[in-house]
Amino acid sequence: MNINNLVEAMASIEENRNVSQEIIIDALKEALTKAFRKQINIPDANVSIEVDEKGEMRLYQQYEVVEEVEDDELQVEYKEIIKRDPNLEIGQFYKIEFPIEDIGRGAALLAKQVLKQKIREAEKQAVYDEYIDKLDEMIIGEIESVEEKFSVVNLGKALAIMPRAQQIPGEMYREGQRYRVVITEVIKDTKGAQVIVSRSDEKLVKRLFEKEVPEIYDGVVEIKAIAREAGERTKMAVYSKNPEIDPIGACIGPRGSRVQVVIEELKGEKIDIFEWSDNPIELIKNALSPAQVLAVFPNPEKKGLIVVVDDGQLSLAIGKRGKNARLAVRLTGSKIDIKSETEMSESGVDSYALMADYQASIDEKRLEKLAQQEVIEEEVVIDEIEVDEVIIDEIIEEVEELEEIAEVEEVVEVIEEIEEIEEIKEEITEIEDEEEEEIVVDIKQALKPRHDYVSKFEELAAGKKTQEQFTSRRRKDRDSEKRINTAELLKEIEYEIKPEYSEEELAEIEEQKAREEASLWDDDIDYDAFDDYYDED
Repeated sequence: MNINNLVEAMASIEENRNVSQEIIIDALKEALTKAFRKQINIPDANVSIEVDEKGEMRLYQQYEVVEEVEDDELQVEYKEIIKRDPNLEIGQFYKIEFPIEDIGRGAALLAKQVLKQKIREAEKQAVYDEYIDKLDEMIIGEIESVEEKFSVVNLGKALAIMPRAQQIPGEMYREGQRYRVVITEVIKDTKGAQVIVSRSDEKLVKRLFEKEVPEIYDGVVEIKAIAREAGERTKMAVYSKNPEIDPIGACIGPRGSRVQVVIEELKGEKIDIFEWSDNPIELIKNALSPAQVLAVFPNPEKKGLIVVVDDGQLSLAIGKRGKNARLAVRLTGSKIDIKSETEMSESGVDSYALMADYQASIDEKRLEKLAQQEVIEEEVVIDEIEVDEVIIDEIIEEVEELEEIAEVEEVVEVIEEIEEIEEIKEEITEIEDEEEEEIVVDIKQALKPRHDYVSKFEELAAGKKTQEQFTSRRRKDRDSEKRINTAELLKEIEYEIKPEYSEEELAEIEEQKAREEASLWDDDIDYDAFDDYYDED
């Protein structure tokens, strides 16, 4: 059976229901397996379906190879089957191919039902996986149909339900209209995955402001709380992490452009924006705006707060059908009882004194909280310091080990350098010795006595040498072994060798000395005058 045509026919299912071909093929295999078991009337028959590279699907009934058959519908004896296939061993399966086209009509209908069921389950799982990660996110949907109790919204890959309670009161929906909705719930049950969307939820307002206000999207401005009466009024508390940015102005935008886009999307719903405060008194005063609050303090039972307003502000604080008070309760999370100033004065209650006591208790709790935070921060710092000290100790130990290794290496290097220097010195000494021997030999050769001319000095030296020949033999041997010093030899030469002059040369030298002595004194100069001049100074 070639399944390529079948897969092409199911391509529309994959596109419309977001089911992959692998799931379709697995569902088809399971359907054919159940159909074949019904065909042969063996519920627990071993069936395998294989698909080759060409797309051909083949169905096999498998029999387990055993030594002794206990169930002939599932097993085959080894002695008999070894004649047909000698490669089989005990524990393996012997396969018999069965043509898929021979499956009867009843089995084919069963395969069809199983296939539809598996595709439906895969579709439910695909829808659930697609939208469970988009919970509380805003998405654009198209109205598919409008019913009395709900509207069907097409989200692209699935159909969602928007119950009447999740619709904006007074808003009329028509087929083909596109709206921004927020996914509030994704349900997976036996009937399938069901997506619930809403246009009356507070999260829709939050997502709209995130879309229009960059400061909220970037996290600089944070929406702390939202309370909404869909179609009528929304109250929103905002907070800025940057003191230089006004959170209310950022949400309103230039000339109200940003908040106006949100109001138009919500079909004219009024939006009140005020600044968030950690102080419950300030928060309730802002939440009940535009009414002016005079005092806020706990009720005697400590189960809520009493808010005192001016007599003329009472109806404004409560709002139309209690709308303003309900929004303030949702926003602050506290039960609020609004009373007029006259009523409180008649009952003899000092509202301002109670509010001052309440403010003092709030400040005290805040200080305790700050003290606890400081203690926690100090503990964290101490832990970090201890960890840092441990790390520093480890680093110091590693550095010391490295320094010891470096010192040993340096000592080894110094020793090697000293050995090299000693070797170089020895080589230099050997070279100098060789050079000195060569110099001594050259000097001896240069100082050999001349035989053509003999001076008086040479005669005296010759006479001295003759006398030295009569010295003891031991001294002569010792002197002969003594090393010749070049400097002493040259000194002797300078002392013993004197120049000899002729009579004419001596006469010239005497005349030159006389001229030099005569030039030192001039008879025309009075040297005594100069002496007197220097004596006066």
